[in-house]
Amino acid sequence: MRILLTGGAGFIGQHVLAELLRRGHAVRVLDSLRPDVHRGDARWTPPAGVELIVGDVRDRPQVDAALAGTDAVIHLAAKVGLGVDVGDLPDYASSNDAGTATLLAGMAAVGVGRLTLASSMVVYGEGVGLCPEHGAVRPAPRLEAALAVGEFEPPCPTCGRPLGTTLVDEDAPLDPRNAYASSKVAQEFYVANWARVTGGSAAMLRYHNVYGPGMPRDTPYAGVAAIFTSALRAGKPPRVFEDGRQRRDFIHVRDIAAATVAACERHEAGLVAFNVGSGTPRTVGEMAVALARALQGPEPVVTGQYRLGDVRHITADSTRLRDALGWRPMVGFEEGMAELAHADALGASPPRTP
Repeated sequence: MRILLTGGAGFIGQHVLAELLRRGHAVRVLDSLRPDVHRGDARWTPPAGVELIVGDVRDRPQVDAALAGTDAVIHLAAKVGLGVDVGDLPDYASSNDAGTATLLAGMAAVGVGRLTLASSMVVYGEGVGLCPEHGAVRPAPRLEAALAVGEFEPPCPTCGRPLGTTLVDEDAPLDPRNAYASSKVAQEFYVANWARVTGGSAAMLRYHNVYGPGMPRDTPYAGVAAIFTSALRAGKPPRVFEDGRQRRDFIHVRDIAAATVAACERHEAGLVAFNVGSGTPRTVGEMAVALARALQGPEPVVTGQYRLGDVRHITADSTRLRDALGWRPMVGFEEGMAELAHADALGASPPRTP
């Protein structure tokens, strides 16, 4: 297929691009190369045979040029991060939501009817918790007064008891709790509107915690794995927020790329959301320990610090993706963490291309 890949110069985008090329697709990349994402990489050069349009998804003429002659779109371009500061709201709304709306309008105008959207686990907020009395419930918001005294577990909204954890499937209610999460939910709704009106097909991939070679470092887009690894390379202990028992589903970027390309190739009808996770929950503290051991660095320090917009636990049930598209994660946690720890330099290990 002839595929437009937005955000193709980014961390995940470069791995998706490599997978597309490995599978023989013709690819055009649309990327703004915005400096807050691509520090030091503003002169990114695509692999041979890949056309790069340096442009913004909010710019309709550039979008129209990028869409010309394409069969499908993989939409990764977005402003990421938590969006803790209220002042960030306009940029999230503009970059993510207005950008997606502009792209969808362009797709409708030229008749491109296949879309794969990079969504996120953050759309679920705290997801689903298990109360010993009330069963599966939507966790109540965590209050700053509780976090300040080390009460990190989200409470049952009915009785206030701390909740147990469970895997979250795609039918869980959407509950965005920060600016980034709200923008990803809005993206999904815009895509649903587009699919309903045009009859197009869309796979909305709710990525869980992505890590791997090429992770951005020292930018607002750096994930916790990159932050920990940067500290260890500087001889400093990783600083783990809260009590380190936050549960996540860490998924290697090559597995993310494989899932994204599989959705682009195989999802041909309707609007479907897919969780993309390893299926094996780990704590943030466990990840810090694994990286410290791999780098023979200092033990992690659990700080008790917190950020109000952070989610306590969110782990994926990726059964739908496995069953519908035949995808399986291939990179184990220990293997992936060791690879990340021993990469030559974060942000300097591009994915392999054919």
